[in-house]
Amino acid sequence: MSEIISESIQLHLLQPGQRGTITRINGESALRRRFAEMGIIKGETILIERNAPMGDPVEYFIKGYHLALRKEEAAQIEVILGGANV
Repeated sequence: MSEIISESIQLHLLQPGQRGTITRINGESALRRRFAEMGIIKGETILIERNAPMGDPVEYFIKGYHLALRKEEAAQIEVILGGANV
């Protein structure tokens, strides 16, 4: 029986319509605390809604609300593709 290994990728690399499950949050402690206050925590599923016209920020859907993050912020969040419906 072969084991399926899912690699984590940075959140900003996902395309609109894709969803991922958060596996790790990097960055300074203040940024990690801010993410936690917004509901961005390990194990949550996040959906990429759409990009702004110039590509930054990106709109996400997590825990029942819409959230806009700059790509540099989203690069601190690692996800595995897939996840439960949000």
